Amino acid sequence: MIKSIMIPRSQYKNHIVKAIKRSKVTAILGPRQCGKTTLATEISKEIQSHFLDLESPSDRAKLQNPEQYLTGIPGLIIIDEIQQSPELFQVLRVLADRSDKNGRFLILGSASPDLSKRASESLAGRIEFIDLHGFNISETGWEDYRRLWTRGGFPPSYLAHTEEDSIVWREGFVRTFLQRDIPQLGIHIPSATLRRFWTMLAHSHGQLLNSSQLAKSMGMNDKTIRSYIDILTSTYMVRQVQPWHANLKKRQVKSPKIYVSDTGLLHHLLGLSDMEDLLGHPQLGASWESFVIEQILRNIPALVPYFWSTYSGAELDFFALHRGKNIGVECKFTESPKTTRSQHVALEDLKLEKIYVVYPGAARYPLHESIEACPLPELIAELRN
Repeated sequence: MIKSIMIPRSQYKNHIVKAIKRSKVTAILGPRQCGKTTLATEISKEIQSHFLDLESPSDRAKLQNPEQYLTGIPGLIIIDEIQQSPELFQVLRVLADRSDKNGRFLILGSASPDLSKRASESLAGRIEFIDLHGFNISETGWEDYRRLWTRGGFPPSYLAHTEEDSIVWREGFVRTFLQRDIPQLGIHIPSATLRRFWTMLAHSHGQLLNSSQLAKSMGMNDKTIRSYIDILTSTYMVRQVQPWHANLKKRQVKSPKIYVSDTGLLHHLLGLSDMEDLLGHPQLGASWESFVIEQILRNIPALVPYFWSTYSGAELDFFALHRGKNIGVECKFTESPKTTRSQHVALEDLKLEKIYVVYPGAARYPLHESIEACPLPELIAELRN
């Protein structure tokens, strides 16, 4: 069961409305059940709109002659599950090139490896993309961060009445994703094989990608392993964070770090039921690290994330260029974070303006003249301003 409450998603909504005004076609992309349809429905109540769901046989039947049908509709045309009919992109290109009286298009698509590519190629210069994810800390509030962290951001998981209801939903999501969504994308991999691989990634969450080791464990070759990772990445299930290569004499790590994007799915794949299970698990620190990184990126999507690591042992969880400054973030699940040798090395080698040590406490205080203990909401607010 799901709580009958709504969490406002004002930041996304405002972004989408602005995109609709300036672009002929706006595309909202994201994983299944992250809230795309709910948000589009809200917008449709405020703007003259016509809604088409391509998973509905009756709506698909209306588009047997799509150019003729869509030409006659005024206002905003919302097309949900556009990946079901990729041939529509060519029609939208024709309509987008006509005068403004043909209105605007808002298309929604569940994750697909080639959906963005098809849309970009067909609608070059006519389309604006918006990636939609599950709830973030700015939407749910910091006071409930543990629920968001343990259950993840998918609305049905986060809003479930009980932990058991949330777990049941996540299991259903994983099964449907592997047994229905992946085959519908034209990817024919046995669901049991991909689930075993996904679970292996969960156990190496936050670590450097070692495709050779994974290939050996799965009885496959490196190329196949990398293709599986690319599939999970393009469908928003996995995030790859690339290493930053500074112009240094030190040998630096060149493999990406791999994270299960949603911590709720991560915990489910690890067999963790609640916060008590998580607090006693070896992946606690890595889970907190990915939660912090994901929340930063969901709130400041323009940031390009990197990590930094050298073979001499110096490392930094998160590095980004922000408004002309180099910033670093360390993620520590402790009430009393301390400075480390790695942080001082990173300050000097990466010419960092500051390192924020993000921890679960509520107070913000200096650890060093350029290193600061900082709660996650305060860091997000500072990066936004």
